[in-house]
Amino acid sequence: MEHLWAPWRIEYILSDKDEGCIFCEKPNQDRDRENLVLYRGEKNVVLLNKYPYNPGHLMVAPYKHVAKLDALNDEDLLEHFRLVSQCVEMLREEMIPEGFNIGINLGRVGGAGIEDHIHTHIVPRWKGDANFMTVMSDARTIPEALDATYSRLMGKLK
Repeated sequence: MEHLWAPWRIEYILSDKDEGCIFCEKPNQDRDRENLVLYRGEKNVVLLNKYPYNPGHLMVAPYKHVAKLDALNDEDLLEHFRLVSQCVEMLREEMIPEGFNIGINLGRVGGAGIEDHIHTHIVPRWKGDANFMTVMSDARTIPEALDATYSRLMGKLK
């Protein structure tokens, strides 16, 4: 059994949280690079995760502020999962991962850090991406800065 450890995310867990919803607020601001917004669809937005498990960790979120899949209509869902698919293909081409973790965390117990606004995580994976640093020193090596990842991926989704 493989485990995806992320002790560096404690910074996010312990940080003060904004009162608002990042998936509602960030797409409404005109600061895409700062907010890590990569793509705006008609019904959904694609963002880089500010506290990534790996470089290229993306999130697809509907513009609708809903906590459940069944609160989205067919058009919302179709675009959402088409974007998930397009993100996977973009990451395959740009970052050449060997695999992916793709998932939706529903509810706090299900692992949702933002439980009131559904979103899908897309995490590229490479053999050995969970190395001795994570195990021995409770630290994670992320080999690329968020701004560099943003620059690499911006404009690749159509």
